[in-house]
Amino acid sequence: MSEDLILKQDGRILRATLNRSRDNMCSDAMAAGLSAALRTAHETSEMVLVRSCGPDFCTGRARNADAGPPHPEAYTRRDEYDSIFYCYKAIRDCKVPVVGVIEGRCMGFGTAIASLFDVSFASSTARFNIPELEHNVMPTMVMSAVYDRMNRNAILWMTYSCDFIDAERALSYGIVSQVVEAGRLDAEVDRFCETLLKRPRPAILGLKEYLHTAPRMDEQGAIDYARAQHSMVNTAAAMKKPH
Repeated sequence: MSEDLILKQDGRILRATLNRSRDNMCSDAMAAGLSAALRTAHETSEMVLVRSCGPDFCTGRARNADAGPPHPEAYTRRDEYDSIFYCYKAIRDCKVPVVGVIEGRCMGFGTAIASLFDVSFASSTARFNIPELEHNVMPTMVMSAVYDRMNRNAILWMTYSCDFIDAERALSYGIVSQVVEAGRLDAEVDRFCETLLKRPRPAILGLKEYLHTAPRMDEQGAIDYARAQHSMVNTAAAMKKPH
């Protein structure tokens, strides 16, 4: 694994650090490495914690250094973006919660994955944007991540304007879960991780599984799925508190 992505097993937490300090971008190789780690995270971990070496969380996607120019043929070029789309899917599909910590600028790909994290903490000084149209790039990669995370008006305003928004507006748009004063960010993240690790594993897995599937079901299907999940999870031995 490249030093641009650091994966460290810390007890029951898998810590993933975007470590491309020269520009805080995320290369296709880094996205692929993160995807691979997420696909097997449940085998060793109760959660995944994603953050950056800083000062920015992620200033966008970068092609691999050895990739050469984009292919001129559309069908061939489409495959060049798969590492990004697969990374989005890996976050959605990861069986354990993926928690993000956002500091500094969060741009393009960064905004996309921030919205996909199951829980995300933003520093009060963090800023978010979707800048693709400034570079005459259609921002459909980002849109494929945020389309069910943000409301339509917010997506279109961010993509058309390319303006930065502050952390509080990102919270109102549904991009992040919590905004924390910069000086308290690490302590608040640690507190949440400690809390999450105390929760019974069947419920942690079941909650994410339900929210991953139920929104695409019709009403009766979602209710029936909830009934099945309720019975299955709540009868698990790990859900029984000792008396």
